[in-house]
Amino acid sequence: MQLCFFEDTISENLQPLTLTRPVDDLRIGIHTISKKWALALDAAAPARLLRSHLQTVFSRGTINASEQCLWLNSRYLPSNSLIQKVNELSVGQCLQHGQTVIAACVDGATSAEWHKKNTTDFSNLFILETSDFLSINYLWDLFQLNGQQIRFDTSLVPLEEDIEITISEDAVLHNPDKIFIEEGATIEPGCILIAEKGPIYIGRNATVMAGSHIRGPVAICEEATVKMGSRIYEDTTVGPVCKVGGEIKNSIFHSYSNKGHEGFMGNSLIGQWCNIGADTNTSNLKNNYSTIRMTNWNSREQVETGQQFIGTIMADHCKTAINTQLNTGTVCGLSCNIFSANFPPKLIPSFSWVGSNVIQTYKLDKAFEAMEAMMVRRDVPLTDEYRQMMTHIFENRIS
Repeated sequence: MQLCFFEDTISENLQPLTLTRPVDDLRIGIHTISKKWALALDAAAPARLLRSHLQTVFSRGTINASEQCLWLNSRYLPSNSLIQKVNELSVGQCLQHGQTVIAACVDGATSAEWHKKNTTDFSNLFILETSDFLSINYLWDLFQLNGQQIRFDTSLVPLEEDIEITISEDAVLHNPDKIFIEEGATIEPGCILIAEKGPIYIGRNATVMAGSHIRGPVAICEEATVKMGSRIYEDTTVGPVCKVGGEIKNSIFHSYSNKGHEGFMGNSLIGQWCNIGADTNTSNLKNNYSTIRMTNWNSREQVETGQQFIGTIMADHCKTAINTQLNTGTVCGLSCNIFSANFPPKLIPSFSWVGSNVIQTYKLDKAFEAMEAMMVRRDVPLTDEYRQMMTHIFENRIS
């Protein structure tokens, strides 16, 4: 089965996290959305349509014109019911809820032409009306659905035998049948993993340091590190090559981001290459327990979320100083340096240098220096293509 992902207008609600990635590259549960679908459908590497400024960094993949292709709306998550529906699609049929195209089965020649032109046209397909399925409509959906998606993803984890893992005899694993540990992982003395209420996934070469407590559902992904004495609560994902410590609840770290010290983070989304300073704390609940209003990234209008718990949404390459306080429902754009002694604004534009009572533009050359300094520590180059993407975002940023 060939797969190709496309985005719709509702996907704009997912900025600023999607300023630097296609929607299908968002992480929820253990995997990114594209990988979840590839595993669920046993498909080869998916193709995708891409916004122009992402095309130098992300692969568009290829489509074989001689084979039919399943087109998937990037916001939709695989579930048993949706998988059944898409598997039943015949060539020329389109699965639709209201005005929203969820999936379509299209012949190879047409698919290859759409892929070449980087656009779709579902208007000539036979529409199959359906009830809605699980999807990401707003950023907070990511952490709200995260526990459910960890459960779904662990159902796809293959059971491997004779793998090398290191589990201290002084570690305690409650309900071990729901604890999935991959090759090369290490669980040090004094760790307590509690999987009564949901599974715990420990990825390949991940390390859970001594004295850490984890309550599932939780995913600690490939080569991630949980620092000593950490407390990680339900519905949390620590993405690949992340380092985390302190207290974390119902949050998602995408990859290569660090929160290595004490401080609370709850109901939050952290992009790539972020560094959370020691004793940075996020508020995820208002003092009067009312629902939270957030600022729409594009319109800059206040939106009533209807949610009681939202912490911080932080795009890639953001940094906070020690003792930073982040207010309920804070949204940080790309490449922000936050060192305010007071609560910073709840909306921080991309490329901002945020001190007490002042926001200045983070000069692009200085931002690149910080990016490169962090990335080289993980042997990841700051390529010309990556600079080009960042430059486009800088030049088109919203103040």
